Amino acid sequence: YRPAGQTSYKCMISLSDGGKDAIIRREFDLVSKRFVEDGFISAEAKQGSAWAGPDTLLIATDWGEGTRTESGYPFIVKRWQRGTPLEFADEVFRGKETDVGVWPLTLEVSNGRILQGAAEAETFFTTRYWWFPDGESTAVQWPIPLKADLEGIYQGQVLVSLKQDWTPAGQADGFTSGDLVAFDVETFISTRKLPHVSLVFHPEETQALESVGISKDVILLQVSDTAIGKIYRVEASDQGWQITSVRLPGTGQAGLAFVNEKESTVFLNYEGFLTPDSLLAYDSKDNSVTPLKSMPAKFKADGLTVRQRFAVSKDGTRIPYFLVSKADIPMDGTTPTVLYGYGGFQVSMNPAYSPVLGRLWLEQGGAYVLANIRGGGEFGPAWHQAGLKQNRQRIFDDFIAVGEDLVAAGITSPEHLGIMGGSNGGLLMGVMLNQRPDLWNAAVVQVPLLDMLRYHLLLAGASWVDEYGSPDVPEERAYLETMSPYRNFDPARDYPVPFFVTSTKDDRVHPGHARKMAAKFQAAGLPFYYYENIDGGHSAAANQKERARRSALEFTYLTRQLASSPKSPGR
Repeated sequence: YRPAGQTSYKCMISLSDGGKDAIIRREFDLVSKRFVEDGFISAEAKQGSAWAGPDTLLIATDWGEGTRTESGYPFIVKRWQRGTPLEFADEVFRGKETDVGVWPLTLEVSNGRILQGAAEAETFFTTRYWWFPDGESTAVQWPIPLKADLEGIYQGQVLVSLKQDWTPAGQADGFTSGDLVAFDVETFISTRKLPHVSLVFHPEETQALESVGISKDVILLQVSDTAIGKIYRVEASDQGWQITSVRLPGTGQAGLAFVNEKESTVFLNYEGFLTPDSLLAYDSKDNSVTPLKSMPAKFKADGLTVRQRFAVSKDGTRIPYFLVSKADIPMDGTTPTVLYGYGGFQVSMNPAYSPVLGRLWLEQGGAYVLANIRGGGEFGPAWHQAGLKQNRQRIFDDFIAVGEDLVAAGITSPEHLGIMGGSNGGLLMGVMLNQRPDLWNAAVVQVPLLDMLRYHLLLAGASWVDEYGSPDVPEERAYLETMSPYRNFDPARDYPVPFFVTSTKDDRVHPGHARKMAAKFQAAGLPFYYYENIDGGHSAAANQKERARRSALEFTYLTRQLASSPKSPGR
């Protein structure tokens, strides 16, 4: 936070014990580079805060017994004044215990005027946004759909990205899921009604809007186009919203590193599978980018190439995937290949530079494949929503189709093909062990969900029922029973030897999932590998030393399983 007319910058820093989602928050002075003496500090909890002024915080945290949702997140927001003990903060909003969570929200309108409010996530994918009018005790709901994100304010226009089709009341024409729209904030404040809504950006069929940044001069959009990153510049004019493409160094992944509504300075990130992460300065005057700094190359990219290929899923849908390998690999099925997938929560899998992957795998002649399966966000909300709940088999079919395409093309073979994924991707790996154990010879199963009939009872699991379905709903439970890796384990099946990875301090996905699945293998007398890091939280590594050890174990396992043949026995 920077008070108007001052040079002092303050921020809240989150401190995690061993990588846990539960954090301590402390106020930090960016000028003196010291924690603020007698500044804001909150105890460890899953929490969030937002500046409502130089001496005021909105904060949602664990306030004691009965103040956390079923998912373990806060649902009460309080206003905390500097110099006042946290326990004396004033309650300003209370959600419901059945919400996923409630988070503070502030928006700056003009002349430093701040609108205070909250985001009430009723489910993982639906949110009610609230505004707290000054001097009033009742919150006012922002008039936007439940499946939408309130992105911020640009030149008096509220920007909203849609995750569902929407026809605003009183307007003849509607908008499509994935669109970015806008309306006048002052009209809403004065009337408490939705003003006329205009279209800012409509993604093409191959595109998805991934993030929105608002600078002092322009809006910048981060867009995925067939899983390749693009940046667009948007500004208001008398002719409407003007959109211009920003020229980037190549066809990798582009991101918004720093964009602030008070600053003209904008920084972008750019990286690719073979291009180290670089920082670019964006000039809004001439719509140009200038390289500032780049990380040094960490592996030899000579002779390596990146290709984008497409597999055809069971229902005929074309599934893109990236293949990173030596340009001259023999197409005889002998190349050790790692296939990575996620497929959930509208999370896109985009090109990224990985020194570990480069040194330990690509330099050694291995191939790496990144699958852009449904469930992700590569083609917008519809790509994600196609695989929700009972439709999740589509995601699994997509991943299998990529694996089969790699084999059919002669890139690799089941003896040399391994798979890897974490969290929701760990669930994907568990399902692949059951559904197609013949197609892979290795599976790195990282911080996974595996027992899908009890996942909603563990840690943050209750927040994911809109993604997977609820075991408490009979028709959804019936499907979960058919796909749960833990419940469908068969001791007589010829499994590839898996490697389970988890963390004792994972307070998002319970380590019990991996522990129980490993116990199944042990009881059946089937070989497996298991690594549980004491620290690390949901990343299973709390620092670079731990991350290096975990990566070394994973790639040693993959090399042993895939770089030799024949296929390792299942017993």
